[in-house]
This record gives sequence, structure tokens and C-alpha cells, in this order.
Amino acid sequence: MKNFLFLILFLVLFQCCQSPEKKEQYIVHTVAGEIDPQDLGLTLVHEHVLVDFIGADSTGFHRWDKEEVVSFLLPHIREAQDLGVKTIIECTPSFLGKDPELLRMLSEKTGMQFLTNVGYYGAVSGKYLPEHAYQESAEELAKRWISEAQEGIEDTGVKPGFIKISVNEDAVLSDIDAKLVKAAALTHLETGLLIVSHTGPWETAKAQMDVLKSMNVPLKNFVWVHAQNEKDFENYRVAHKEGVWISLDGVVWDVRGHLERLLFLKEKVGLERVLISHDAGWFEPGLADQKNFKGYTSIFDELIPLLYENGFSRADIDLLLTENPKKAFAIRDK
Repeated sequence: MKNFLFLILFLVLFQCCQSPEKKEQYIVHTVAGEIDPQDLGLTLVHEHVLVDFIGADSTGFHRWDKEEVVSFLLPHIREAQDLGVKTIIECTPSFLGKDPELLRMLSEKTGMQFLTNVGYYGAVSGKYLPEHAYQESAEELAKRWISEAQEGIEDTGVKPGFIKISVNEDAVLSDIDAKLVKAAALTHLETGLLIVSHTGPWETAKAQMDVLKSMNVPLKNFVWVHAQNEKDFENYRVAHKEGVWISLDGVVWDVRGHLERLLFLKEKVGLERVLISHDAGWFEPGLADQKNFKGYTSIFDELIPLLYENGFSRADIDLLLTENPKKAFAIRDK
């Protein structure tokens, strides 16, 4: 009996002395620094503040005055804050007007959290690609992007919160588009950053997914951007089963179309891994009149009332705007 009691005591002490298993920690990189994903709050996952359409060979910070842009944007940012928005994920890529310092200035003045990105935009036949994107391999491009992810973008010290790429709409990726997807995959595998790809129709999403799977990237790390452009809703079901994030991010341009798609997803698929946003903003350098600028309110003023009228609950809205974004954009803290 004594030996038995001794054995029990030994086992208890042994368990107590074991090092507790470390719980995995997750973070999000904003332009102001690292935060806990729980602190993202209500999030708009696909917006813009400034976009410069002049082309990769001519764009640059010389094209706009940061103070002027900040002054213009402040009331729009505060309007979104008044509606509960805590984080804006700014999807303007390099060579199309991405300005981390501008975003940091906006964040400091308003308290809004912004995420910026790393990656290149291949759509529009490569108008927004730098020359070295054609000359370098996927591995060389990834090396650039990984360096920015680890050290900060240019000399700003700002670390990207995700990878943003873009491809042309087709069932077969061009060589340059396939290279961008491969570079994004390599960058993700090294950094954990989410791959957010301007895509459109399902066939183009599928082509990218095939590349990612061939490189052992789990598809939960891929966002099918502009999925609202897909006409066959059944493909949402296929994408969801594959683990892809389905992003309906053009609300400001088509509220009713987004309602229709969200109803299908809620009833037939589920709202997990579904994201919504406006694709709004678009301050354009060189224009005296910014009349085309669209604010970040249509989801709240137009879409959400329609969702409630059609059986959506507060929990559904929270899932789309708060819970799903923090799961999508969280990366493992190394």
C-alpha cells in the first residue's frame, strides 16, 4: 500500500514539474505597430484612401501632398468611426499609390487602425507592375517582400499586415500572374501573412488556388477578392469547402447584388470565411475635384438594414465585420 501511495505522489509531483505547454500567440501588424487580433474590432477589409492610376513608371510620393490628402480624408475616416469602425484594411498595392506614412499620419490623427500590404498588382495588363517584376524570378520577388515584412516597408519602419496581389481575369494564369502568385506563396510560407488577391470570377480564383496547393499553402490563407463578380453562386459552395475566404467587397458599387449573394451564403453555405467591405475611398492625385471619392458608410446606411429585413441577426453582422476579419488577418507570433 505504501508503495502504491508513493507511486501516486511521484506521478503528481512529476506532472506539476512539467513545463506548461505554451499557447500559440497571434498578432496583427498595423501601421502603428503590433496589436492583438482581438483589438481589431469592427473591420472594413477592403478599402482605399488614395489610388494613383498614372502607372508604375510615373507614380511616386511626389504625386501628392500628404497633408492635403490627410485633411481631405479626416472627415470620411471620422464618419466611419462614428459608425463603429475601428480598423480599415487599406488594399492599395505598391506602384498604385500605397503610402504607409500617409496611413500612419491618419492613424495618429484619428485613432483609426490601418493595415497596409506588401505585393504587386498584375491586373490591367501589368500597367502597375515595376520593370523588375518581369525580370526577377518568383523567389527574387518573394525575397523583396519578405524583407519588407520583416524589416518594414522602404524606410518607414511600417510592417505590412497582409500580402496584396492582383491577376488578370482568365482560367489560365499568364506567366507574370503565375509568378506573382508563387511569390505570394513563398512570402506567406516565410511570414504567415494572409494572401489577398484581386481576382473576380471563380475560374481565376481556381487557377490561383491550384498554384497555392502545389506549393503546400493551405487555402485558409487565401482571400478570393471581388468574389461578388462571380455569377454562378454554386461556386461559393465549392470555394467554401476548399477553405478559401470569400470576399464580397464592392458594397458601395452594388448594395443589392451583395444582399443577394449574402442571402445565398447564409442559407446554403454558411457565413464563416465570408468577408464584406466597400472598395471605397479613391482619392486620385492630380485631380482638382475629388467628386468621385466615395465614403465608407454604405454597409451601415444601406446594406445592414436590408440584411436585418431579410433575417440576418446581430450575430451574423458581427461575424462578417468583426469575428471573421480577426481570424483571417491574424498571424502566428514567431
